[in-house]
Amino acid sequence: MGFAIGSLCFALGALPGYGRLVGEGADNVTYFVGSLFFTAAAFIQLRLSGRWRRGAWKSREDWDDWWAAAVQFVGTLCFNVSTGVALIDHLSAEQAHDHVWRPDAYGSVCFLLSSALAIQATTHREGLWDPEARNWWSTWLNLAGSIAFGASAIASYVVPSSGEVLNAEWVNLGTFIGAICFLVAALLVRPPRAALEGAAA
Repeated sequence: MGFAIGSLCFALGALPGYGRLVGEGADNVTYFVGSLFFTAAAFIQLRLSGRWRRGAWKSREDWDDWWAAAVQFVGTLCFNVSTGVALIDHLSAEQAHDHVWRPDAYGSVCFLLSSALAIQATTHREGLWDPEARNWWSTWLNLAGSIAFGASAIASYVVPSSGEVLNAEWVNLGTFIGAICFLVAALLVRPPRAALEGAAA
């Protein structure tokens, strides 16, 4: 649910109409709140990954699962930095490059690496092509979302001479597409309602 809420925040923040409606400051707060949900969910996923179970590290998929979760967690911390610093008013182009764009780019690279490791772990258990499996859809949607976030990071490069981003439309489009992919992927792997009710009881 943390990934789903974080994805919703990023999708909302990327909608051009939302930024105009609430203002740049509130739009940046939306991204920052979303990044906190991403980090909380990534930390839980890391704690639940194979590394922390007795007898872990015995299978290759456990290794890939843990590394995917670990790299993803680092990526979410990078997004915490980039979205948190973006809350500061009147950043110079150099400050924006060093403290917003650079962590955003690192976070996007981490997400791409994490997605590749997750696909590798999934293919150990199932197949590279298994469209009937929820995990298969989830891992490939996460990869698609990571690619979209990567495109957004490239487009958000701050041009030193002008202080403007490379392509604002692609920044928003890449972020929105990536967030929707992450949202659907998170909802796909949600436990069935009966399992949730049983756990609550």
